[in-house]
Amino acid sequence: MKIVKILASIIIIVLLLCGGALWFFAGGSLNEFVKQQIETNGSQVTEQNVTVRKVDIKLMQGAGSILDINLSNPSKYKQPHAFTLGEITLDINLASLKKMEPIIIDALIIKNPKAFAEFTSAGSSNFQDLIKAIEKNTANTNSEKTSPASSKDQEQRIIVKKIVLEGTALAIDLSTLGNKVHSVTIPSINLQSIGGESGIPASQLGGEIVKQTLNKLWQQTKKIQKDKLVDKAKNSLKEKAQKKLTDLFK
Repeated sequence: MKIVKILASIIIIVLLLCGGALWFFAGGSLNEFVKQQIETNGSQVTEQNVTVRKVDIKLMQGAGSILDINLSNPSKYKQPHAFTLGEITLDINLASLKKMEPIIIDALIIKNPKAFAEFTSAGSSNFQDLIKAIEKNTANTNSEKTSPASSKDQEQRIIVKKIVLEGTALAIDLSTLGNKVHSVTIPSINLQSIGGESGIPASQLGGEIVKQTLNKLWQQTKKIQKDKLVDKAKNSLKEKAQKKLTDLFK
């Protein structure tokens, strides 16, 4: 009986993480349902196509993995994807299931992420466009969270203690700014914990994670962009100075 209760609790958590809805499955596929919810909710929040290759929930272990999540770029950019996530693994704190409020995820690890930053000639970027879309589409849920009468307060609340992006491959295309494509690997990116002490409503969790991920990647992109453009300017001045010296001694 104890095992049955734990399994039931884990199923509820997985469903809540996918949007706050509770479903009864009569011969349906849990993994396929989770996959569909990620794709549907992700596409609504980002206003771009989100796809998932596979979901593998291991109920007995209270853990699972989500494989190959792809977020499409806005149509005005060349790259087909803004980022791809090779695998997301969840480590659920089973002790927190006993009280059910809030549920605690000890660690959420994002493995082998690949991100593609592009700039327009005016200086705007795909990351900025996506962040603006997410903030617009989550504004109502963020304001409702503070309202005592909100239905969001009736949702299961979640705390995520640790979120890590491992080995992010970041490509930055500066060709529209007179430069080129630069590739760097960032060994580890730590995101902020989510939910504080009381937790965040489950339906807001996915949008918060995506927003934090894009914000961190955008910070890294701006730093690299600045460094590469400054280096190019220095090299250009150096070449001009060398040419003047050569002309003097002709």
